[in-house]
Amino acid sequence: MSDEAIIKRLKVIVQEHGGQLGLAGAIGVDQGFISKVINKKQDISYYLIRKLCFQLKYSPEWLILGTGEKKINKPESAKLITEIQMMRTEVDILHARMRAYEIELKELRGHLPEEKKAV
Repeated sequence: MSDEAIIKRLKVIVQEHGGQLGLAGAIGVDQGFISKVINKKQDISYYLIRKLCFQLKYSPEWLILGTGEKKINKPESAKLITEIQMMRTEVDILHARMRAYEIELKELRGHLPEEKKAV
């Protein structure tokens, strides 16, 4: 998913709600949070996507992928958001494991004789 594309669609949603303050009030977040996401000072979170989809009924397919209808009320949307969250959690776990393996590898290399470290 492209953050640029999602931010573009987020800006459309902001306009539809009369600005950042209006959108923030509609989904129960701080206006500064919306501003930080739009200005790329904070990553787009699934927390925000979930609020836009569940509270304002924007289609996750439209919001994330830019395809399909902008707003829908189908229950499959909730299922998609849940699946995305689960996949994101799995990716985060895999990243943490990879960092742990990198640290372990670095420590193991530190115990090798100098001639074997170059290999």
